Amino acid sequence: MISNLKARLAAAAVALMIVVHPAGSEAQSAPAAAPKTDAVETQMQMQHISVQTIGKGTPVILVPGLSSPRAVWAGVVPTLAKSHQVYVVQVNGFGGDDPRANLSPGILDGIVADLHTLIATSIAGSKLGKPAIVGHSMGGLVALMLAKAHPEDVGTLMIVDSLPYIGDIFAPGATVAALEPQAKAMRAGMAAAYGKPANPAANEALAARMALKPASRAVVADWAAKADARVSAQAMYEDLTTDLRPDMASIAVPITLVYPWNAVGTTKPAADALYRKAYATAPHVTFVDIGDAAHFVMLDQPAAFQAALDAFLRR
Repeated sequence: MISNLKARLAAAAVALMIVVHPAGSEAQSAPAAAPKTDAVETQMQMQHISVQTIGKGTPVILVPGLSSPRAVWAGVVPTLAKSHQVYVVQVNGFGGDDPRANLSPGILDGIVADLHTLIATSIAGSKLGKPAIVGHSMGGLVALMLAKAHPEDVGTLMIVDSLPYIGDIFAPGATVAALEPQAKAMRAGMAAAYGKPANPAANEALAARMALKPASRAVVADWAAKADARVSAQAMYEDLTTDLRPDMASIAVPITLVYPWNAVGTTKPAADALYRKAYATAPHVTFVDIGDAAHFVMLDQPAAFQAALDAFLRR
């Protein structure tokens, strides 16, 4: 695997992990603003996530990644809400929200449990059927975990730049046990930043590895400044130590995998090889590549991402 590909995906794996602004006791507890569309119909606060519901129609759940607020989906929600009931998730502790239960281990399993509760209480009885779920980065891993644990909850999945085991990029074929010491050290270093002054320059440097366009990078750096370092540290650790490779063959739900490539870091052939190998054992996968984009593909190429999302929902 070429070194620049490993560097980009390593950045994705630890998305904003080193220099996120360590929100202190003054951190905001109010929910982040809803995407600009019709008025939010309902707001549900759960132990590990909050969910805003917008629009009418077939259900779609949008799950953001590590350190990202629900605003990562702001570009697609207005269109989706015209024909779908959109459930826009935010992980507690991101976007300035109160961490709630996310100050304890078990964040990813807690998110899965909250999503299962959401679906069982809000969606499952609908004649419209199982929801489509869209997850970016860590949110993609959570979506795969939900499909594994509760296959009855999921109609179809769109996974955006996420792998069944992110540790594979550090050492192909590596086990969780082999990489856990590194993951623990990364968690400790990140959590130790809580309560200390932010480093804007470092935030901007990380954002430059996560997005290509200057405007995209500015947004990502701002999101980093609002994430609770303690939550990001533990969630990052759990992401790095969750290995779904043995389970991919049993995830029968149709998967659309959206992944980026660009001329600066990750070429299309390299990206094709990486993602097709990672999802080779999944029974039903549609691969969609988007060029001239980095990890935050929905920010770098909003029109192409919207088109991919529309095509996914038509399948």
